[in-house]
This record gives sequence, C-alpha cells and structure tokens, in this order.
Amino acid sequence: MGKTLELKLKAGDKAPDFTAATSDGGTVSLSDFKGKTVILYFYPKDNTPGCTKEACAFRDEFAAFKEKGAVVLGVSTDSAKSHTRFVEKYKLPFILLADEDRKIVLAYGAWGEKSFMGMKYTGTHRITFLIGPDGRIKSIWPRVKPAKHALEILASL
Repeated sequence: MGKTLELKLKAGDKAPDFTAATSDGGTVSLSDFKGKTVILYFYPKDNTPGCTKEACAFRDEFAAFKEKGAVVLGVSTDSAKSHTRFVEKYKLPFILLADEDRKIVLAYGAWGEKSFMGMKYTGTHRITFLIGPDGRIKSIWPRVKPAKHALEILASL
C-alpha cells in the first residue's frame, strides 16, 4: 500500500466544514447535516475496482445506515460529471462530492504520497471519518478494506 498515512485530525476534533458540488447537480456543505451522524469517506477514483467495491458496499448497507440516522457522503477529486455517471452505473443512493480543487482532501489530510507497484505518486488516501451530530469527529478509519468497510462502520454506530 505504501506510506502510512499521518493523520492530520483526531477523534474529538471539530470536523472541517466544506462546500462541494454533488453528483446530483447541487452543492452541499457539511454544516447542512448538523444534528446528524455523517460518514465521510474518501476514495481515490470513480469506476476503479476498489472504489467500486467500497461504494457498492455502502449502497448495499444504505438502508441500515439510514435506519440509524446516518448520512453517507463519498469524496474524491473526480468531477461532478464523473460522479453522476458512477452513481447512475451502480445505482448509488448517496451523494458523492466533487473535490476537484482538493480543498476537502487537504483539510482532512486525505491527500498525500502513495505507492503502487513501486511507483510513487500523489493522490487520495482511502480513509473514513465518522462525524457526530455535534460536528466533531467520533472515529477515523485510516486503513480501509473496500469490501468490508461499510459493515465495519455500521457495527460502530
């Protein structure tokens, strides 16, 4: 996987607010979800094997997340248009946020050096933040197994 991600934020910190374009053509801010539990998951790229597995796992458990009052938001540096195609192709019932200017990935420390097959590059780390109704970070998952991750979060709610 490459370097261990050095976390910029920790449990108990106030989650950085943001506003971003969405896969459904609108914009949202984290502050729009005040009073709700938010699962903010960062992933590298639409339509890649691991990211598709992770998104589909969140899709498959979406009713259970909703039942627990949790909102699921996916974030990558892909465009809103790319997100719209990804949502339609896999029938994702949650919003994906387009962070093309990298403001959100940088604020959450999800952007950094990675390596794949010996090649070093900069990109989005697969990391998830559980944000409580008070806007504070409750938990952070810095290492994620895409296919099992949604169930792992669900178990912690």
